[in-house]
Amino acid sequence: MSTFSSLGVPHALAEVLTAQGKTEPFPIQADTLPDTLAGRDVLGRGKTGSGKTLAFAIPMVARLAGQLPGNRKPGRPRGLILAPTRELATQIAVAIEPLAAAYSLKVTTIFGGVSQNRQVSALNAGVDIVVACPGRLEDLMKQRHVSLDAVQITVLDEADHMADLGFLPVVTRILAATPQKGQRLLFSATLDNGVDKLVKRFLTDQVTHSVDEATSHVEAMTHSVFEVDGVEAKKKLVQQLASGTGRRILFMRTKHQARKLAKQLTEAGIPSVDLHGNLSQAARDRNLQAFSSGEARVLVATDVAARGVHVDDVQLVVHVDPPAEHKAYLHRSGRTARAGSAGDVVTVVLPEQRKDTAILLRKADIKVTPVRVTADSPQVSALVGEQARYVEPTPKAAPQPQRQGAPRNGNPRNRNGGAPRRSGGGSTAGGNGNTASGDGRQHAGGSGRQRAAGSGRSRRPAGPAASQRSR
Repeated sequence: MSTFSSLGVPHALAEVLTAQGKTEPFPIQADTLPDTLAGRDVLGRGKTGSGKTLAFAIPMVARLAGQLPGNRKPGRPRGLILAPTRELATQIAVAIEPLAAAYSLKVTTIFGGVSQNRQVSALNAGVDIVVACPGRLEDLMKQRHVSLDAVQITVLDEADHMADLGFLPVVTRILAATPQKGQRLLFSATLDNGVDKLVKRFLTDQVTHSVDEATSHVEAMTHSVFEVDGVEAKKKLVQQLASGTGRRILFMRTKHQARKLAKQLTEAGIPSVDLHGNLSQAARDRNLQAFSSGEARVLVATDVAARGVHVDDVQLVVHVDPPAEHKAYLHRSGRTARAGSAGDVVTVVLPEQRKDTAILLRKADIKVTPVRVTADSPQVSALVGEQARYVEPTPKAAPQPQRQGAPRNGNPRNRNGGAPRRSGGGSTAGGNGNTASGDGRQHAGGSGRQRAAGSGRSRRPAGPAASQRSR
């Protein structure tokens, strides 16, 4: 049995790993570390959950602190890690920071969806390692907040997902801005959709390590296909699958349905949070933290999270909506049975989805016999196991009382201090469908702000110009 020390990992880093309970390297780590620590370009092929993050984090820190020492300079990092999503970038940073701290190296993340001010400030203060999403990094490069001419080691993580998201042109420009003689490590489950072109252009005399294929099976992962008769039966089944004591991730196709299901489960006494592209970064971080800490047992996600969520001990993944293609099925399923742990995967199938799901599973090389079930079927009970206790939903905050003299229902006093004039429709709260929705937005049909602006003075008849202004 190999150890990190026997593979050449410096003592300081081996101690950090031991303190985290990581004493035995995973296959992708054991295979690649001798070459990456020696400074060679490496192409690592392995499916999600195989331990790739440490496989590149360890050599990056070890070499920047030892073989490639250099002074920290503003806006000129020496190590660069590219990741397809901000969730993955954040979790890579979390994994690498304890290692970097052993040598007082600074790490920062760069991604969109948040103000760039903090990122620019961190760059100006000087960082050693940048973990970045391609879009925001290129933006900061164009603004001359960051230069890649001092990068000594570049890592491209989940290159195939970069290709799926259409990032390869940006990634190509970023890699071209790094020194040609620098070390480059590329990790990917597959080499399709142009990833092979990146390998040919940017890797020199690379060593290839293939731990497993994208469709290779995890022995500790079981797959089930539960067929239901209709939408109502599906709803009951999904709630039952979510009711166990362990962590669950439920995948939906749309943001709206993910948000709706998380709300329904929480109201049913199953604390749940959602994760999708409409959330702000602060909301994403908050929901992921709630899921990681156990405050919420269920995460309802769209495919944005299929590669970005790395949470230990996820017992069950449920494809509430079967994905559109087999690669998405594999990436979603890879949220469980990670790092040697066991896990279950369930696909819920409506009658009209049976044919497409069978094709999808065949492409994913998943051999499973569909079972027709209800929420009360013994197959479901066996999979759910012990049910968690009911958790009373947190009461909604009462609306804040309006300050004295504040306008009500969009009818302020007029500028001369007289009584407000009645607007033409005499609308009251909710009277025109202008009620606030659960996420703080207002439904179509007008806004309170528009009525407030219009009341207290005569209004022109609605015409094309007025309609244009109200959009």
